[in-house]
Order: sequence, then C-alpha cells, then structure tokens
Amino acid sequence: MKTLPEILKKENYKKIKFKVSKTQHLLIKASINGTKGNFILDTGASNSCVGFEGVELFQLKAGTSKTKAAGAGATNMFTQIAKNNTLQLGRWKSNDFHLVIFDLSHVNQALTQHKAKPVQGIIGADVLLEGKAIIDYYNHNLYLLK
Repeated sequence: MKTLPEILKKENYKKIKFKVSKTQHLLIKASINGTKGNFILDTGASNSCVGFEGVELFQLKAGTSKTKAAGAGATNMFTQIAKNNTLQLGRWKSNDFHLVIFDLSHVNQALTQHKAKPVQGIIGADVLLEGKAIIDYYNHNLYLLK
C-alpha cells in the first residue's frame, strides 16, 4: 500500500514544509517576485496578503481597492491590491498572482506578544484552491498541484 506522499508525488503535487509556531499558527516560507518572506498559512483567509511594509520589499505595484479587510480582532481596514505578481512556495509557482495589501500590525503584535517572529503576510485560500491543496498536519507538509 502506497503512502500519501508517494501517491501525491506520482500525481505531480509539490511538497512544501511548514512549521507550527508557539501560537499554533502554521508558518510557511514563500517568495513574492523573487524575494523571500515568512507567512502564516491560513485556511480561513479568503485572499493572500502582505502588510503595507511589504510593498517595497516585494516590489509590489499597489493599486486602489474598494475592499475593506476584516480579520481576527480587526474590521473595516483599508486595503490596496497588487496584481500580476509571481508567488512561489517551494517548487510550486503561480504567475499573474494578485495580493491584498493591508495593515498587518495587529497580527504581528499578537505574534510578538507570544514571542513568535513577525510575518510579512498571509497565504490564504486563494492559493489553496488554485493549487488543489492537501494539508498533512501531522507531518507538517502542504501539497500543491501545478
């Protein structure tokens, strides 16, 4: 009988490792436009996003957005959008990727209060849906198809 990793490898899924923080968040490394950053993998976030301070870091072209963001502990937050970016997690890559830009300070404040490292953004359900994601929580692996 084949194991899940063997089956997924045969189906051309890409395996991406993640860590679990002290706060029980799933932490994953990703590159946006060739620049690496630390992100929270959040199945409950509809869109992937970065903080305003990530605009320069990831060379984003921030445009206006009518959308107001809401998240744990914060609502009605101003957002911008950055279109046509390259997002890479391990060997999985998406070109022409759109990111929401908003104030991540409340997220990072909560992380640092628990002595966890701050993050540059959140990888959300848009990536998980596009990549037909399978999350192996026990072995700390995310599998994405492309």
